[in-house]
Amino acid sequence: EYDLDVLATAPSVEYEVVLRNTGEIVRIDSPAALPDESTIQEIREPWMTIQVFTPDTYIGAIMELVTSKRGEYITMEYLDPKRVMLSYNLPLAELIVDFYDKLKSATKGYASLDYQFKEYRPDKLVKLEILVNNEPVDALAMIVHKDHAFHKGQKLVSKLKELIPQQQFVVPIQAAAENRIISRANVKALRKDVLAKCYGGDITRKRKLLEKQKKGKKRMKMIGSVEVPQEAFMAVLSLDED
Repeated sequence: EYDLDVLATAPSVEYEVVLRNTGEIVRIDSPAALPDESTIQEIREPWMTIQVFTPDTYIGAIMELVTSKRGEYITMEYLDPKRVMLSYNLPLAELIVDFYDKLKSATKGYASLDYQFKEYRPDKLVKLEILVNNEPVDALAMIVHKDHAFHKGQKLVSKLKELIPQQQFVVPIQAAAENRIISRANVKALRKDVLAKCYGGDITRKRKLLEKQKKGKKRMKMIGSVEVPQEAFMAVLSLDED
């Protein structure tokens, strides 16, 4: 109606950031708003207490799912001979992306879920940045557990390599965390046969044409911008899929 370009991105949660020198607590709801790493004392993330109600047939599948999402087991209570309530603590960031869909899939739709806020808890959290053609893409940045940064960075770079269209120049895609590159892939350049109309065997002329093309692509890479498609921003939602 308003002719707006709407960009859908993966959901995020609100973090508490404790600043090193002042002890001030800053709340951020976007990884792009995270202060400089050198000024951060700790990052706290919201944790939830969840209850999963399920037939006891699916206890093992649910435990495996919650463990993969950094969950902490609390209790298991039988509600009747065949139905149980499993209680866990779980980071909200792990809950909001695809947890419910995976829960329904693991239990064939029989499980239900309830949850309540528990607390903000400090952990080893880092900002995972994605750079496309050496430019950071804020909408693809995320805050992740340090132990998962390398794996998630690799998977996201691999997905983006498939989704970002080819350009006239090579497009590097990089994942960075803690001020270092942890994964990289290149989207190959489109090839144009500049020798198609160069008949005969004049090797000097062919070399000049190839060199001219090489310089042109280098110049395009320096000034060219790469359009990131909508599917790339939604790739964050499927990082945990096999």
